Amino acid sequence: MAVKKMDHVGVMVNDLDASLRFYQEIVGLALKDRFTIANGTITLAFLGFQSSDETELELVYGGNGDLPAEGKVNHVAFLVDDIEEEFDRLKGVNVVFISDEIVTLPNGYRNFFVQGPDGEKVEFFQR
Repeated sequence: MAVKKMDHVGVMVNDLDASLRFYQEIVGLALKDRFTIANGTITLAFLGFQSSDETELELVYGGNGDLPAEGKVNHVAFLVDDIEEEFDRLKGVNVVFISDEIVTLPNGYRNFFVQGPDGEKVEFFQR
């Protein structure tokens, strides 16, 4: 199996600036990266403690305006050695693919999503 560790957890937020302030000023995380996807309709912000081998927090803004007051986890991501190999491996088992193909993000990272047992989004991710 090629899964190495949990890479990041994505949390949907209603107010990205307020969430960034909270996680930076209150929790002590540092902003590591920020960019938009989906033709600018979704903004992603990655935060951590500046360690290269840490699980990061990804704030996801946009795409869903009906969040409950307590927020919503968007997905869980697992870091892999070889994204193509993992994509092919999972094609051979009984999983529901959310992604039709491997996507390359603006920062060069690559990913795809499958559906977990309760409908949650599970990301496989290569830096």
